[in-house]
Amino acid sequence: MELESIENAIQFAIEKEREAAAFYRQAAEQESIAVNKNVLEDFAKEEDKHEQMLINFSADPEAIAQYQFQKITDLKRADYMVEIDFKPGMTYYSVIRIAMKLEEKANKMYTKLAESAEKEDMTNIFQILAQEEMKHKNKLETIYDDHLAKTGD
Repeated sequence: MELESIENAIQFAIEKEREAAAFYRQAAEQESIAVNKNVLEDFAKEEDKHEQMLINFSADPEAIAQYQFQKITDLKRADYMVEIDFKPGMTYYSVIRIAMKLEEKANKMYTKLAESAEKEDMTNIFQILAQEEMKHKNKLETIYDDHLAKTGD
């Protein structure tokens, strides 16, 4: 995929974040189990934060250089799971699995875009997004491990 400018790259990423948020909101609307509904709504809000970060980067490209990268451990739980489809009423554990796979896919997409970008500013924006998705993946994998440890499911 060729993205010609940083603005083009940011708009592409904004659309991806909007798609993710829309998926989580639609799933939340279909969900009758309160804890799952709340988790899905929280995921949508996280994607909204990414969108806002991208809008801020678009308004102030110098903010990209101020982003603070962190070392994020990849627990790799999602890497060994098969993708499943959302169905209302599924277990909390399954909702977390779906979200982990979505974050894993987003991280891989942004990582590949960063690796193939020809301009440094575009590489930076995709590295930032890859890191943000890895933060979510790590958080979800930790929740998954904690839930599994408590329930033995």
